[in-house]
Amino acid sequence: MALREILTVPDPRLRQVCKPVETVDDDIRQLIDDMLETMYAAPGIGLAAIQIGVPKRVIVVDVDEDIRDPVCLVNPEVVWTSDEKRVYEEGCLSVPEYFDDVERPDRCRVRFLDRDGEPREIEAEDLLATCIQHEIDHLNGTLFIDYLSKLKRDRVVKKFVKQARQSGAAAPL
Repeated sequence: MALREILTVPDPRLRQVCKPVETVDDDIRQLIDDMLETMYAAPGIGLAAIQIGVPKRVIVVDVDEDIRDPVCLVNPEVVWTSDEKRVYEEGCLSVPEYFDDVERPDRCRVRFLDRDGEPREIEAEDLLATCIQHEIDHLNGTLFIDYLSKLKRDRVVKKFVKQARQSGAAAPL
């Protein structure tokens, strides 16, 4: 396992749409292990492969505070969402130290391949549902700040663009 660097706004790679994984092999399992190590070290509760610069449809989540119980999803696809919505204060490892309320479906059903390449389906609710939807958004080039008002989003992006310029980081989104 290896710690990987987490991309932050305004890195343009965060807006990439990720490609499906053809085969869950040892390379993908190594990617999953690296993602878990990186997520736990950050610390965070979810991470998409694109956040470490790998444009593949792989996410990991673990919302259990007491024990490590990660869920690894390859090629995740939301196949159903509830009509009921829930607001959570979301944050993101790619938008460090910024949090805001986002409304999403309270429950979702997701079809995916597990780390052995076996087809699975889970129904998630509450924080797990929010986290999975947040991470799947990353695979589609969407950040949680895209759900905010234009004014809030522009302020956040401006702040990170300024920080990036000062540090000589990637071009703006």
